[in-house]
Amino acid sequence: MTHPAPPASSASGEVAMTHRQILEALSGLLLAMFVAMLSSTVVSNALPRIVTDLDGSQTGYTWVVVATLLAMTATTPIWGKLSDLFSKKVLVQTALVIFSVGSVVATLADSMEVLIGARVVQGLGIGGLTALVQVVIATMVSPRERGRYSGYIGAVFAVATISGPLVGGLIVDSPLGWRGCFAIGLPFAAVAFVLLQKTLHLPVIKREVRIDYLGATLIMAGVSILLVWVSLAGNQFDWMSSTTAILVAVGVLVLVAAVYVEIKVAADPVVPMRLFADRTMTLATIASVLVGVAMFGSTVYLSQYFQLARGMSPTEAGLMTIAMVVPLMLSSLVSGRVITRTGVWKRWLVGGMALVVAGLALLGSIDETTHLPVVCLFMGVLGLGMGATMQNLVLAVQNNVSLADLGAASSVVAFFRSMGGSVGVSVLGAILGTQVADRVAAGYEQAQRMPSGDFGSHAIPDLRGLPGWEAQIWEHGFGASIGELYLIAAPAAALAFLCVLFIKEVPLRTTLGLERPAPVGDTAADTVDAEAQR
Repeated sequence: MTHPAPPASSASGEVAMTHRQILEALSGLLLAMFVAMLSSTVVSNALPRIVTDLDGSQTGYTWVVVATLLAMTATTPIWGKLSDLFSKKVLVQTALVIFSVGSVVATLADSMEVLIGARVVQGLGIGGLTALVQVVIATMVSPRERGRYSGYIGAVFAVATISGPLVGGLIVDSPLGWRGCFAIGLPFAAVAFVLLQKTLHLPVIKREVRIDYLGATLIMAGVSILLVWVSLAGNQFDWMSSTTAILVAVGVLVLVAAVYVEIKVAADPVVPMRLFADRTMTLATIASVLVGVAMFGSTVYLSQYFQLARGMSPTEAGLMTIAMVVPLMLSSLVSGRVITRTGVWKRWLVGGMALVVAGLALLGSIDETTHLPVVCLFMGVLGLGMGATMQNLVLAVQNNVSLADLGAASSVVAFFRSMGGSVGVSVLGAILGTQVADRVAAGYEQAQRMPSGDFGSHAIPDLRGLPGWEAQIWEHGFGASIGELYLIAAPAAALAFLCVLFIKEVPLRTTLGLERPAPVGDTAADTVDAEAQR
């Protein structure tokens, strides 16, 4: 079988591809992205059941999510660097294989520790898929046209988010149980692997890069230590204790060492500081952290709200997510197409962040008694804002950097957004555990009765097996506490709104390369070498 000829290269270093070639290449990439998104959304509604079956706690619930986010965050910039050394197609396929291995281990997990370890492996693969899909698309498509294709990414994200909870809920309620949720992505990963082999044909452009393993390791080690402290403090040990002092001191020292390595030691740092000389890059990075805190941190616990505060089954909880994801999909598609037609993007970012702030503030008023149509309306507002913000924030950065910096800039934005998500999920999870424990303890005291089961204050009991009076105590504990999480996330979104407001709008260019002098370190010889290796 003969493959289509590789796309031609222009003298400027651009890869000329027809719309049909781009769509063919996108088919495998989007399916790979679908696999990555599906792994999170399918499992979301299974988590309450998983934690109950494996005798976990609220901390375990949090770390099943955080483990994936941290692994994804640590490897996203490394995958971006590797794309300058090796075939992007081979790298995407490698990420799919790593993800599949993690999925198999998660399917067979018999404890929370094994499951969390498997989620780390999944995160390594998802980090590759997240970074490489953005890099490949940025290589093929000019910023002006990229809004159109970013809309496709948003649509795939929405489809995975819509179908994931529904499919996941059905699987959990079926004889397959929650283990089937980890296996469901394997067939899609296999098809994506084959499809990429047939459709993605890009020239391999090698540049001399040095991968900053030390910097990435120190950054993630420092953040992980602080997140472990936040997750366990108040449960395993007191907030004001020697353990707290040791964890905080070690975490801060490791982060200080990471900053030193990035500035003074690393020849090619994982977070290139020169990029932050650009105001758009700086503001977009800060906004990405805050968006991660607000979006990841607030949406992760929706399944707990519907199942533990409203007594829904996993399938019913999956159906409820449609209220947020359909608006997200529509907002992403419409904003992408309009941006492509007009070249104007800032109004979508500003309007999207305003809706995110409003949606979080509205969701801050819910509890276990709020009418479901009202909850759906509030979720819809949040979804509209998220759809207009997530991909377009990356687009604004990509439009402002040279072709040589596309991989680094895209990876940095994704890096900090995932970092913000890890922090948000961990911090909000710790707050949720403490709030629920306090409310449940007060509920038992008010009822003047003892718990019927042998579970700790931070446990997640199976409410289906509790007496009615006791189930109500836990439902109120989760309902009121989860509502408060949105009020805590709203200020982070408000700060992100201010950052977006001060980003200077530059009309989207219609070429792949940036028509200005190359950044320091790029020479004419580098360009000639890159062209020679095409």
